Parts: sequence; C-alpha cells; structure tokens
Amino acid sequence: MKLLISIFFSIIAISAFAQLKSSYLFVGTYTPPRGNGDGISVYEFNPNDGSVKFISKVACENSSYLSISNNKKFVYAVNQNAAIKPNGVSAFSFNATNGTLRFVNSQLVNAEGPCYINTDKKNRWLFTANYTAGSLSVLPILKDGSIDTIRQLIQQKGSSIVKERQEASHMHTALFSPDEKFLITTNLGTDKISQFEFSSNSKYQPLLIDSTKDISVTPGSGPRHIAFGTSKKMMYVIQELSGNILAYSYIKNRATLVQKISTDTTLKTDKGSADIHVSNDGKFLYATNRGSYNNIAIYSIDEKGLLHFIALQSTYGKTPRNFTIDPSNQFLLVANQNSDNIVLFKRDIATGLLQQTGVEIKVGSPVCLKMIEKE
Repeated sequence: MKLLISIFFSIIAISAFAQLKSSYLFVGTYTPPRGNGDGISVYEFNPNDGSVKFISKVACENSSYLSISNNKKFVYAVNQNAAIKPNGVSAFSFNATNGTLRFVNSQLVNAEGPCYINTDKKNRWLFTANYTAGSLSVLPILKDGSIDTIRQLIQQKGSSIVKERQEASHMHTALFSPDEKFLITTNLGTDKISQFEFSSNSKYQPLLIDSTKDISVTPGSGPRHIAFGTSKKMMYVIQELSGNILAYSYIKNRATLVQKISTDTTLKTDKGSADIHVSNDGKFLYATNRGSYNNIAIYSIDEKGLLHFIALQSTYGKTPRNFTIDPSNQFLLVANQNSDNIVLFKRDIATGLLQQTGVEIKVGSPVCLKMIEKE
C-alpha cells in the first residue's frame, strides 16, 4: 500500500514538473486610417494546450513594432504615423500580475516612419530605425521607465538600383550584437548593413559612427531584418527585395559572408520577404514571405551554421509581416497584417515543420508579436 501511495505522488510530482509556464503575448497593430487595429493587445498563451486568452488592451497609434524591457516591467512602442502627424515612441508600464499596460509617456523621434524599436539590456537607451527618413533615433530612458527627449539622430544617405523602393535611404532594423558592443542596422534603400559601437554608460551620445564597419550587399537586395544563431557566432539577414537570406560568420564583431540562400524557388518577383527568427534550440530558422507568397520558409541549421531548405508553409492569411516562437519552443505564431488574423502553429521540434492548430486570434492589422514567459 505504501508503495502504491509513493508511486501515486511521484506521478503527480512528475506531471506538475512537466507543466510548461504560460506566456504573455503582446500584439502591436496599425490603427486607422492605416489599418484596422486599435492599439496594443495582451493575451495569455498556454503552451500546454495551445490555448490563447485575451487579457487587456491599451490605445496606441500605429504600434508597428514593440520592445520589452529586460526586466519585463516596461513595453515600448513606435508610433509609425503618416507625415502629417508626429512620429514618435510611447512607453507603457506592465503589470505582470494582471497583464495590463499603463501609458507612461511619449516622445518625438524627429524623423518620419519609425518602424523598429529596441532597448539595451540595462534599459538606459531606446533606439528607433526610421524607415521613411532613413535615420536612427536615440533617446534616453529614465529610471522610472519613461522616455526622455532625443539625444542622437544619425542620418544615412544614398540610394540603390530599384528606383521605386530604393530612391533614398530606408533604415529598417536596429538590433544589438550578442555581446551588446554594437548596434547593427539594415538599410533597405542603400543596400548596407551598419555597425555602431555602443557605450551604455554614455550620458549624451552612446553610438559611435564608423563607416568602415559598414557591410555592402548585392545592389537591389534590400536588407530588412536580422537574427542571430543561438551560438552567437552566426548572423542571418533577410533581404526584402531579392528574397535571399545572407548567413554571416560573426566572430569578435566581424561579419564574413558564408552563404546566400533563397526563401523560395518559384519565379515570382513580389516576395516581400519580411521577418526572420531562429528557434530557441538553434536548430531551425524561419523566414516569412509576403506579396503573392504568404508563406514561411523553413530551414535546418547545421553544425557550421549553414542553412538547408526544408519546406514552405502557408501562413493561412495575407501579408505575414511578423512572427514569433513562444518561449517553450513548442509553437510559432504569425501575424497576417492584411487578413486581420494571427495563426498558431505547432512546431515539430525534431523536424522543424509546422502544423496548423486551428487556433486563430482575430485582431485588426497585427504587425508585431512579442512574448515573455510568466514568472
């Protein structure tokens, strides 16, 4: 009898241990007249059964990209407005107990079209890549999480060969190197990747401009987003116009191109490649194509960091602008901007393939997804 009781409680303990933590899902949207969204929504995601529950919502104009502070206490959003309205950034405090956001303050970025936002690990600085203006804005973050006025504005100039898309500078991403010694940006308009040396403790201008660290890509490629491998020795860059992914060996902050691979094998020309992420175990890479594709390209990553094409997966929606892999590594969620839905896929952790779960979140013009694991 004692043995049966012991086995019973052992099974309960193992079952409890096997339960995965839930996560908060944050959704940024385009708001009218640009889109159908109405701000930033917060959901609770349960990786044990793949269920999603709406928690809260806060008003925010055109929150096309979000950044969550390293301590999970603040959410920052760009306000990617049209030229006739101010373009800026907004700060929100996050209550992890009840999943609600509270507006803190906003600041102008002194540039048009901020489309990407990022903060350093110490939550001292905020950066926006401004697509329309082709510039990078740098603003300090105060101790209470609020945003101070702009301290540094780096303007890039130039153009490339695709006249309708590369007539001027169009900065798209501002992502830190794994050691946070450099902020790396992509410029779709000039076909360049730039590296700015970063000093977190600087009181005035934390970025050092050094054009000798710029990386040029094939004219007409349009570099867009970046992902680093989990080994931190590989950097992957998706190119919006060509639909190619560039794989760089990234050692001691030096990038060496080792591979170029396509996100598709068809002859269509409107790839509109968008987002790119590496699975949390470092074994697979995923990339989205928009245009008439509306799919996710799936690759395996070998021991050298090279990519091997596996399959294409429909996103069951239109214009998959952004996606995320949940902290448990079990699911992938993709935001389909022009069909107003977020589609949930189950990941096969052995093969990397995706299976539609049938779970969809209906939300107007979703364009950015961020997740944090609940404590």
